[in-house]
Amino acid sequence: MALLFSGERIIALDLRDAVIVFPPDLARAEKKAVQMLEEEVEKRTRIRWPGGTDWPLGGTVIVVGPASRLEQLAGPDASRLPKEQPAGAEGYRICIRKAGTQSIVYVLGNDSRGVLFGVGRLLRELQMARDSVSVSDAIDVATAPKYSVRGHQLGYRPKCNSYDAWDLPTWEQYYRDLAVFGCNTIELIPPRSDDEPDSPHFPRPPLEMMIGMSRLADDYGLDVSVWYPAMDQDYSNPATVNSALTEWEEVFRKLPRLDVVFVPGGDPGHTEPKYLLALLEKQTQSLHRFHPAAQMWISPQSFNQPWLDAFVDLLKKDHPAWLSGVVFGPQVRVSLRQLRQLVPPQYPIRNYPDITHSRQCQFPVPDWDVAFAVTEARECINPRPEDDAAIFHSLQPDTVGFVSYSEGCNDDVNKFIWSGLGWDPQTPPIEILRQYSRYFIGQGHGEAFAQGLLALERDWRGSLMTNHVIDATLHGFQSLERGASPFELRNWRFQQALFRAYYDAYTQRRLVYETGLEEQAMKVLHEASVVGSTNAMARARTILDRALTERVAVELRARIFELGEALFQSIGMQLSVEKYKAIAVDRGASLDTVDFPINNRLWLLERFAAIRRLERESDRLGAIQEILQWTNPGPGGFYDDLGNPARQPHLVRDCTFSEDPGALRSARTDFEEDLVADEPDEKTEGARRVSWTDHAETLYDFPLQMHYSGLDPAARYRVRVVYAGDNPKRKIRLVTGENLEVHPLIAKPVPFKPLEFPIPPGATCKGELTLKWFGEPGLGGNGRGCQVSEVWLLKGLASDSPGGAATKN
Repeated sequence: MALLFSGERIIALDLRDAVIVFPPDLARAEKKAVQMLEEEVEKRTRIRWPGGTDWPLGGTVIVVGPASRLEQLAGPDASRLPKEQPAGAEGYRICIRKAGTQSIVYVLGNDSRGVLFGVGRLLRELQMARDSVSVSDAIDVATAPKYSVRGHQLGYRPKCNSYDAWDLPTWEQYYRDLAVFGCNTIELIPPRSDDEPDSPHFPRPPLEMMIGMSRLADDYGLDVSVWYPAMDQDYSNPATVNSALTEWEEVFRKLPRLDVVFVPGGDPGHTEPKYLLALLEKQTQSLHRFHPAAQMWISPQSFNQPWLDAFVDLLKKDHPAWLSGVVFGPQVRVSLRQLRQLVPPQYPIRNYPDITHSRQCQFPVPDWDVAFAVTEARECINPRPEDDAAIFHSLQPDTVGFVSYSEGCNDDVNKFIWSGLGWDPQTPPIEILRQYSRYFIGQGHGEAFAQGLLALERDWRGSLMTNHVIDATLHGFQSLERGASPFELRNWRFQQALFRAYYDAYTQRRLVYETGLEEQAMKVLHEASVVGSTNAMARARTILDRALTERVAVELRARIFELGEALFQSIGMQLSVEKYKAIAVDRGASLDTVDFPINNRLWLLERFAAIRRLERESDRLGAIQEILQWTNPGPGGFYDDLGNPARQPHLVRDCTFSEDPGALRSARTDFEEDLVADEPDEKTEGARRVSWTDHAETLYDFPLQMHYSGLDPAARYRVRVVYAGDNPKRKIRLVTGENLEVHPLIAKPVPFKPLEFPIPPGATCKGELTLKWFGEPGLGGNGRGCQVSEVWLLKGLASDSPGGAATKN
């Protein structure tokens, strides 16, 4: 039988009648590997391979076990034995040998985990369909992982968008899925963290579930890490320390397996390094009473500059032997390379990449369209294979591995990209996607589904208005949907991809429609001087309100909600607060934001309400003109809508995403957090323009820069600016490239509004201008605050320029 496999023509070895042979007295994890092989094949093919320790007289044999016991696996002819194994822990060899009419598939691990991962690789290479299973007879794989730590955080807590609904059988299946692709570490979260104590979805109390998840990991020989935040108020107080020791000891004592405790420096928690390290030394002593080989790791997450300096000084001065390593992750104010240079070499560094969020996070989607940002939002279904590969290759070389930060199964694809690259960084992402698609979706759809996952990421590239990929992506998934079996349609991974394809297409059609409505409304406002201000605003509102009364693409919207229900039933995804009891809208509840306004409708209605309160018609007409001329900088002026890649020609970008995915030395696009979606009334204030919903930002002490050329050296200029963003309480400062101050550190006005400042004359005398914004120096936390949404560079006196009303300074 000949099959096409990964673009090559191969001869498939029929395995329908195969028998599994393994040595007697397998270790527990090795027995689990054999069980996993039998059961996962049966689920996909309805074929159950018999297994045992006796060699069959004929037929096809699948030999599974550690290479050290190869002599017990050889069967009647020792000449068939594979001669070489790859070097390294967790490695394995898969090959086929023939003896007469008998074919033997060998899966030989360097150790127990090598057996597990070898079985996982065989499962990925099998061609499985209903009543059919085969493998290439040319398969010959000898491999060991590049990175020793390859894991994912699986937090059973209310804040997640799905994990809190899972019981132990679901967790075991997910452990298996991850292990098939080489994951060797599971990270848990303790009963007390920065969450509510309970979830309406919890099938078990948190500590009981934590114990069960630890035991499951041990069954498969996987390491167990615990992300354990130090959240108490004052660890300089001995009573607080004693209370924490008692609380943590209960968890340490009850977990069947615990290999690593990872304590973040913040978010949550806020403890000065000298007190935090003193606490963790005592916690390590407690930990070792129950798990003598367990390790203690710490991250400088959320540390401001003085605390980071103090942390590094303590490590260099004391070289604490109880500390096993340092973690790099979100909210670390230096790059991973810089952290490696700062931390003594005795401490390895583990990466803790945020793979679950799409905005307001460590790695926002680069230049994401604002319409996606406000609808799909922060914790949506987010396959990002190319982005995650770029992040991996940028950060991993200075580490011993990673445990990803995850908030639910929305980031499922990303986990497998990281696991695959953690094993072999040279693997192309598309090959990992092909294996993912063949194994989880099915042999018949493998290539099409893999290409579809790539297409979903490309849906998010560039302007949504002009993205021509989105319709093709939807049509591709609709074709898969039409050809899918009932079994495949119930597959939650298939449902996730369909949900995203429909959601992307619906959002694009809404954007085209609602942008057109706004353009029509603006045309009506242009007639205000003829028809009257009140009449023009009423007519404009009627047009804008069609977004609510005359919806577009209703069939796509209906299918989105059907798939949302299917995902709740199949994997416990909570895509709505009201319907499925998600903990919050920004925790993956994208059904609740599917119709979020994506034009300026709410802002315009708020402005109309304010304009109607003006007594004189001339004032009302003047205010309407401000709306119409909002982006007009006047003769010789310039306008930038920062956060909109198509309208920010003067923004300085120092690095590409691949060069600096965490934007620690370059500007990036991000978005407002607390969005207002309520209908305005006469007392409403604070609705955002679309241009205030996104912004350009830099992190920590790196400046946000804009550069202008072709200016009139003899002219005077002013800058008008809107400081929006998700950290309005943080102050901001503006200087020119020559460090001439335009304004000192000031608080941002809330509600947002334009501010205006004169440019020092000497700054433009050569016909060029550089503007530099700085946030508050030495910040800790997420480092955000230097955030700018709109900038006008205006030529001439204040009274000479059109545009929105500004506060003069």
